[in-house]
Amino acid sequence: MAELEIPSVMPKIITFLSSLLKRVAESNDLNQQQLINQKISVFHGLTRPTITIQSYLERIFKYANCSPSCFIVAYVYLDRFTQMQPSFPINSFNVHRLLITSVMVAAKFMDDIYYNNAYYAKVGGITTIEMNFLEVDFLFGLGFHLNVTPNNFQAYCAHLQREMLLMQPLNFVDSSLSLEKSLKAHLCFNEDESSSHQNQQQLAV
Repeated sequence: MAELEIPSVMPKIITFLSSLLKRVAESNDLNQQQLINQKISVFHGLTRPTITIQSYLERIFKYANCSPSCFIVAYVYLDRFTQMQPSFPINSFNVHRLLITSVMVAAKFMDDIYYNNAYYAKVGGITTIEMNFLEVDFLFGLGFHLNVTPNNFQAYCAHLQREMLLMQPLNFVDSSLSLEKSLKAHLCFNEDESSSHQNQQQLAV
């Protein structure tokens, strides 16, 4: 979308995605039974990273130098991953690794020129070996389903735009109602729902 190329748009998208993922992670952190039943994966850290989700995503945006559309596609991938891997809910222990991996995979799929795994590992603050393992697990978790149709891409963009417009007059603290609706709904739409914005699924994370 041409709107993504506008300098003022991407920081807003980064802020909104960060806020959404933060709320998803914190919600799942509070679900103790879910934590007990959750399978431990390579994305799960031993401790919660000290860097905030927003600062981490801003760091990725600053240094990855990938096309703006990669962040929308990464958002699509995270949504697919949570649908296909319900035993791996997004929480504070895995959200950072999921972010760096989803953006890297999106850049490789979308851009003609992109940085290698070693570079993304430095950006993400992990080792190259770990980055390699994360990429493989993420791809298998997605079932190697990386294609994003134009209609699906537009559906995710439209979803983000609607939520951002709802939140724009308010600050993130006062706009918890619209964010809670996002949490109760799916992160966005299933593949067969890209043409129907009315049928939102329950959040899979």
